Amino acid sequence: MKGYDFQKMLKQAQQMQKKMESTQDELANIEMTGISGGGVVEVKFNCKNEFISIKFKPEAINPDNPESVDVETIEMLEDLVSSAIKDATTKVNNTVQEKMSSVTGGMNLNIPGMF
Repeated sequence: MKGYDFQKMLKQAQQMQKKMESTQDELANIEMTGISGGGVVEVKFNCKNEFISIKFKPEAINPDNPESVDVETIEMLEDLVSSAIKDATTKVNNTVQEKMSSVTGGMNLNIPGMF
């Protein structure tokens, strides 16, 4: 009887893992937009807390004379900020993984959404 309970529990765990993976995939496809400055800055993330993009309007760069800001300047600033956010995210993820690995003794628990 105990073998049956273990098999049932294992099957339930596998089903839960599939549901978690499916939910993680779903969350990766849902985007959220944060807006500041009355809409002059927009940041997008997915629901797995992964950075997607940042957009600036000319008013965010030069509120007194937005016409003076060319598209190339805006795109360069967006690229620079995006790169910095991605770099920080990579460093955070690596640090979290390193710290968690020291707690788990190097075991790979492979918890979806953790790293």
